[in-house]
Amino acid sequence: MTDFRSATAGQNWQANGDSDSDKLVVVDNLVKYFPVKGGGLIGRTVGQVQAVDGISLTIDRGKTLGLVGETGCGKSTLARCIAGLIPITSGRVTFDGHDITNLPRARMQPYRREIQMIFQDPYGSLNPRRRVGSIIGDPFAIHNTATGNERKRAVQELMERVGLNPEHYNRFPAEFSGGQRQRIGVARALALRPRLIICDEPVSALDVSIQAQVLNLLADLQDDFGLSYLFIAHDLEVVRHVSDSVIVMYLGRIAEAGPKDPVYDSPHHPYTAALLSAAPAADPEAAASRQRIILTGDVPSPINPPSGCRFHPRCPKAQDLCSTDEPALEVKPGDPSTHITACHFPVQPGEVFARAGRGAAGEQT
Repeated sequence: MTDFRSATAGQNWQANGDSDSDKLVVVDNLVKYFPVKGGGLIGRTVGQVQAVDGISLTIDRGKTLGLVGETGCGKSTLARCIAGLIPITSGRVTFDGHDITNLPRARMQPYRREIQMIFQDPYGSLNPRRRVGSIIGDPFAIHNTATGNERKRAVQELMERVGLNPEHYNRFPAEFSGGQRQRIGVARALALRPRLIICDEPVSALDVSIQAQVLNLLADLQDDFGLSYLFIAHDLEVVRHVSDSVIVMYLGRIAEAGPKDPVYDSPHHPYTAALLSAAPAADPEAAASRQRIILTGDVPSPINPPSGCRFHPRCPKAQDLCSTDEPALEVKPGDPSTHITACHFPVQPGEVFARAGRGAAGEQT
């Protein structure tokens, strides 16, 4: 069971029954701001992009945590902070009980064997001038774990494990399809037998049929090696299929989080409800009966986010309180203790929205 805690709301919320031994990654009040430089020769800082603002979460061993939200909400930045690829502004990241927050490069290297990433673009994430065998073999070379024929044999075993022909060891990335290139990325991430793999939209650039193959491969690898995944995606149905728990982010903060079924079946944050209303439905009757929630306006700038609830300028249920007071990330009445929402006026079952936008009220059916 994954727990979620909102340090920005002054809480230290934990799911019942969780033990510290189950937690592989613990993120505590993580903040990442990027400075905005002004013009001129000096280039002084004139503002800050609040990419991630006080996120707390855990990732359990052998489980998958899904992360969804609009482009620009901070999903990939959060992932890169957890992986130690970029320094964080404040907060703490703990991996298997060890504080890895902003560690120097030499001290971080042992943990890089345990934390790997699969990137979104199967074309841009592979060097087109290098052969596949060298690309997959890089982790062995960097960490001095295999050399010569031993490395070649390990690489070919990885290629076979992810569904590639080991005889294609000397081919270049351009000689593979998009789905095959993503399998190369999976093999590279798997090389050192990590415990956490961060999947940053690993199937969004692939055809639907190929998506299913890659998702099934990731599921098989998780079962075989006990992997934990942080899975980032725009496709809500993909996230529901692969995840045990889900976090919905909006403008650098958590809007709603919990086990996938309560979040998907009974969303309480208007933003979550709007996302789900836009997701394609396989059943035509269900699609026809679904209320489509159209949000007005654009996502506010993370340089100058709105006061109070950051979603209130676009929210169909917003009231005056929403513009002044930040809502606590908490369990709402009738929800399980693992399902939390940051909203003053949560969505109720059967509620119909008259319109989307500032000040629109919901109606009960």
